[in-house]
Amino acid sequence: MQFDLSEDQQDIKRTARDLLASRSGWEQVRAAAEKGAYDDALWRELCELGWPGIAIAEEHGGQGLGLVELCVLLEELGAACAVTPLLGSALAGLALAHAGSDAQRERWLGELAGGSARGALGVVRDGVAELVPDAEGADVVVLVEADGSRGEVVEGGAEAVTAIDPTRRHGRVSGGGDPLAGDAGGALARALVAVSAELTGVSQRALDMTVAYVKERKQFGVPIGSFQAVQHRAAQMLLDTEGARVATYFAAWTADAEPERLPMAAAMAKAWASDAAKATTAAAIQLHGGIGFTWEADVHWLFKRAQVGSRFLGGGGAHRAAVASLLRTGVEIAA
Repeated sequence: MQFDLSEDQQDIKRTARDLLASRSGWEQVRAAAEKGAYDDALWRELCELGWPGIAIAEEHGGQGLGLVELCVLLEELGAACAVTPLLGSALAGLALAHAGSDAQRERWLGELAGGSARGALGVVRDGVAELVPDAEGADVVVLVEADGSRGEVVEGGAEAVTAIDPTRRHGRVSGGGDPLAGDAGGALARALVAVSAELTGVSQRALDMTVAYVKERKQFGVPIGSFQAVQHRAAQMLLDTEGARVATYFAAWTADAEPERLPMAAAMAKAWASDAAKATTAAAIQLHGGIGFTWEADVHWLFKRAQVGSRFLGGGGAHRAAVASLLRTGVEIAA
């Protein structure tokens, strides 16, 4: 059994990491976020590489890869805190590919894969989806009920909403669109896994930045990383991050290989990744000391993305409750 990424998946990871290191450093993130706009140059480059369509079938203009490959990509985008609408377009593409009608797929998948149209996905409650990432300016938004019972496709029309995370353009979207033809619950589960992958990347970057800082920052003539209390906190950050990663990639694997296990795996992944992202980014700010609370310190971009992303499509508590509900119905966690 293969427990690591394949060679091709490792290539995707390396390519994404190298590109984002040169095109989406903290200077570029800060400039775009403070301007309140996406990094258009970066978005065009990602579209030229075909990244928005990595999990869309080749017949619809995508690369025809799976959810694991998309998660590899989203983890790196999360680590870079990239100011692009790729997550929203990827989520809309996943939902339409899995649950859309033939007409909906024909209308949107090709444009989403190529980047000529932008998408988003949100959970609708009482006819409205609040705080949907990448919805402002999106051409199509897929709305799904929180229980996955139904979904619909809305063309444009998002109301701009200001969120704590300025690296994304959020929106409020009202329902009343064209109903999804297929399994809305399966579409939502796939979205949960994709968001978990981005949160895992956020956690990893917060850990990496913190470890680098505590090795350099000195008190009483020694690096603060030599203090046991600091080591314990960093070790917990590692545990949280690795747990999120394992749960996320297992869930992504089930989507492509054993979809009957996906609902449980997706709920577990989102519960862990949501809690991990909040905990690791908060710990990163604390271990950076006084500087961690300043605007000039870049860890706050990760903290803000974690705050919104951890609650998007339901927080850790909601998905732990979902796991408990699935267990009561006799669903197995693993074979």
